[in-house]
Amino acid sequence: MAVRRRRHGRSDRSSGNSGSSGSTRVRMTGKERRQQLLDVARALFAEKGFDGASIEEIAHRAEVSKPVVYEHFGGKEGIYAVVVDREMQSLLDLVVSALSAGHPRELLEQAACALLDYIDNSTDGFRILVRDSPVASATGTFSGLLNDIASQVEHIFGLQFSARGYDPELAPLYSQALVGMVALTGQWWLEVHRPARDEVAAHLVNLAWNGLSHLEHDPRLRSRDHDSA
Repeated sequence: MAVRRRRHGRSDRSSGNSGSSGSTRVRMTGKERRQQLLDVARALFAEKGFDGASIEEIAHRAEVSKPVVYEHFGGKEGIYAVVVDREMQSLLDLVVSALSAGHPRELLEQAACALLDYIDNSTDGFRILVRDSPVASATGTFSGLLNDIASQVEHIFGLQFSARGYDPELAPLYSQALVGMVALTGQWWLEVHRPARDEVAAHLVNLAWNGLSHLEHDPRLRSRDHDSA
């Protein structure tokens, strides 16, 4: 279906513009149209959330009719599921690729920086992931994604625990704690955006690594000990 080209649209949509007039039309391929709709929906879901967005507004912003959106995705749930799945895979791939060889502390730094990089460079995607979704059962949840990321750093803790005489079966717990700490700090950092990314990562790893360096072999809650005394 033809679409009226915006005079100030995204750069990847304005290539090849003859500049003759605002009435110039361009016909997209099915693949291009699908990507355009995903880009529009991604920005709208980040701005308004799933409940606040509508097929009507997606179609309006994309300058197409509603049936075009239905043809490609079947409805709002369908396009939302694709957007969320793509963001989850993008973040997971980023973290996995960042975990190159190195000292265990460097691996923790790489994981923290990868997550903060995603938050910084894919702000809309991160806002979508941290929202609750009515189709979470189909697309996964942010907590599920954090579980996947935690599994990538779990072996770091496992190796360190074994080398230091700690129970390696506790590695999953500590990896969840680390990833959760970075993710929650990332949500806060997204709003304030200071200090700089590397400084935030350095402080997070400082807390995690130096805490790991001085772990108690049999930690107890001191308040519980006082209660039982």
